[in-house]
Formats: sequence, C-alpha cells, structure tokens
Amino acid sequence: MKTKRRQFLSLLSALPILGFLPARMKEPRLPLTPACDDGDEPTPSQTEGPYFKTESPERSILLEKGMAGTTLVLKGQVLNTRCQPVARALLDWWHCDDAGNYDNSGYTLRGHQYTDAQGKFQLETIVPGIYTGRTRHIHVKVQAPGKSVLTTQLYFPDESKNGRDRIFNKALLIEMRKEKEANAVLGGYNFVVKA
Repeated sequence: MKTKRRQFLSLLSALPILGFLPARMKEPRLPLTPACDDGDEPTPSQTEGPYFKTESPERSILLEKGMAGTTLVLKGQVLNTRCQPVARALLDWWHCDDAGNYDNSGYTLRGHQYTDAQGKFQLETIVPGIYTGRTRHIHVKVQAPGKSVLTTQLYFPDESKNGRDRIFNKALLIEMRKEKEANAVLGGYNFVVKA
C-alpha cells in the first residue's frame, strides 16, 4: 500500500511541471491529495557504480546545446520518514548520454542541486541511453542536511531490460507522462530519507 501511495505522490509531483510547457497543452485535473502515511519506508539504496565523480557543478539543468536525446523533466520531493519535506537536501545526479556513454573526463550529464523550503526539486536532462548489461537508469545521491547519504538509482517503466537487470528494483521506478507536442518526457519521484 505504501508503494502505491509513493507512486501516486510521484505522479502528483510531476503534474505541475506543465506550467513550464507551451500554453497549447491542457493542464490535467489533479486528483484529491491522499493522506500521508506516517512511518513511510526509506527509499531503497543501490550501488554507486563505477562512474561517480565528486565535485559536480551545482545546477538543475544538465541539458547542453546540440545534445542528442529526448528531454526529461524530473520533479519530486525529498521527505523524511514522517512525511515531512526536507529543505536543503542535496541531490547529486549522474547518468550516461543517449548513446550509453558516461563523461569521465568532464561533467556532462552530471550536477548537484538542493531542494527548496518544501523539499521540492526539478531536474532537466535527457532520457539516458542503454549500455551492455544494464537497463535505462539515473544515479543519484540524496542527503538531508547533516545526515548520511542515500545512494540509489532510478528506473524507467516499460523497459524490456528491467527484468534482466540484476539490481533493478520496481520501488525505484519513475512515474512517467509523455508530452508528444513538446518532445519532452515528464517524470516524478519522491525520495524518503532518514532525517
């Protein structure tokens, strides 16, 4: 039941991004906000992998001019296990490019940001490519101020390689919504951390 609530909240947090898209798109009607469950489980941790780099630039837009790939706008919130927003939580992102390659000499598709006073974040990037042995994913480190770091990965629904990826976890699925007119994919995910 908690997974469904988290997935619903993830979808709900992704919907307001429509204000950033062209006016010709109709904003959907929002469902009623469900009650928050106290004692929510923390987001599952996952391996860092071999491509993490320290000292990424502070930025919420990883897009660069001429970059190949489909634009992804990911919105969400960082909450504690009591369902309270975590302000100034650090999110450090990294993932491969559209061809499945990581930038190991620079900081392309790498960056960190902080949540606002309501624990909200927005990341603009591309949908990562796929490379041998893995399904499509985004790496992230999440840290509430003064607390331990959660290292995890987010996954995309309906990917054929999800079932064959040895560390795939459906609790880490991004809630997706496709906007064909804008050539942008909208996603939502809420992290729950011990804070």
